[in-house]
Amino acid sequence: MENTLSFINQHKDRFLEELFALLRIPSISADPAYKQDMITTAEYVKKKLEEAGADKVEVCSTPGHPIVYGEKILDPNLPTVLVYGHYDVQPVVPLELWTTPPFEPTIRNERVYARGACDDKGQVYMHIKAFEAMMKTNSLPCNVKFMIEGEEETGSSNLGPFCVANKEKLKSDVILISDTSMIANDTPSIDVGLRGLSYVEVSVTGPNRDLHSGVYGGAVANPINILAKMIASMHDENNHITIPGFYDDVVELSTEERAEMAKAPFDISAYKKDLEVADVWGENGYSVIERTGIRPTLDVNGIWGGYTGEGSKTVLPSKSFAKISMRLVPNQSSEKITKLFTDYFTSIAPPSVRVEVHPHHGGDPVVTPTDSLEFQAASMAMEKTFGKKPIPTRGGGSIPIVALFERELGTKSVLMGFGLDEDGLHSPNESYGLFNFYKGIETIPYFFRYYTDLKKQ
Repeated sequence: MENTLSFINQHKDRFLEELFALLRIPSISADPAYKQDMITTAEYVKKKLEEAGADKVEVCSTPGHPIVYGEKILDPNLPTVLVYGHYDVQPVVPLELWTTPPFEPTIRNERVYARGACDDKGQVYMHIKAFEAMMKTNSLPCNVKFMIEGEEETGSSNLGPFCVANKEKLKSDVILISDTSMIANDTPSIDVGLRGLSYVEVSVTGPNRDLHSGVYGGAVANPINILAKMIASMHDENNHITIPGFYDDVVELSTEERAEMAKAPFDISAYKKDLEVADVWGENGYSVIERTGIRPTLDVNGIWGGYTGEGSKTVLPSKSFAKISMRLVPNQSSEKITKLFTDYFTSIAPPSVRVEVHPHHGGDPVVTPTDSLEFQAASMAMEKTFGKKPIPTRGGGSIPIVALFERELGTKSVLMGFGLDEDGLHSPNESYGLFNFYKGIETIPYFFRYYTDLKKQ
């Protein structure tokens, strides 16, 4: 391992320059205007995998954006690690809130600022460079496969069919994913649970055209007012979600399990200071860590309608819209929750408006065991490089493909991420610490070594 670490240290500047080149490509999967950029990004990832030493690297077409696949098979009898990640990124709006251009990576205070810096280009690229380091120093201990997709930020709708059609190609002993975060740089952690997701868009339609708010106001339903009331009614005074049946399948943690969660370091004052909020907010009876890890939520991600331009326009709008996401916990089903939401939302609409619900994408929650070989290997690897045993945590985000992999490929995943909450995922000024980028490259080879050793025992 010393040779591998020496190689990494010798090439750190090059690794960063290559990451910058990747970050400059605006691979926004949600916007069709960036279709060519998605292809360009996939080709860049393919090139770097080939240069690192992977065989059979290909850009696999799908009905949507392509998936990059590559492999290095040393010996069919050795364990195989499948590395998953995504090269697509979130939209950058509102652009005016970015301190520097989102696709021109900039270093400030030992952090790389750019869209995708952490989610997930920076973390994907750690794996490519760790693989290169192992290949160049002849220290790769087992087989490795890569599957880097371009639709994670829009629901991975084509990943399931790809997995079904390529089960033999994707056959592996474990799936290694770095698309999560740690508690802090001095407190490493590994996610052992992720919330699921149900994401919908709703529309409320009133009159057949925009109306003069003076002539018609007070006599015709205003779709924005109605939508606001409907959304507000979906939480009660305790911030409990009011959709009938919403909590029926929620697994309640025991007092002992909640006590274990509470052992994770958490500074509420620092949390509020970082966000510049006077107080936290959420479901009564639960801590911040519990609210973001083991409790389901319903949040409005965007709301619009009427006139939002400069100056004034006294209009009573014809339509209003909102995008709503619900984070789910074991044993909630994305499909069931989407139906419960749809039935409830349409039922509470007054007869003066018409309501439509359009499901976008979703995924089921997942919990991974802490006594598995893959978790042990990840824990040992992080303890080796951080000098401290990582804490098992429940992540608040969603990676729907983890449940998909287990269902379609029959393979467990390990979530060994190196991001931090302060990275600003999905927000303006997304960033990734240089410490985290390099620490990931340093840690990943240890995972391969420890996992291979444990499999041999």
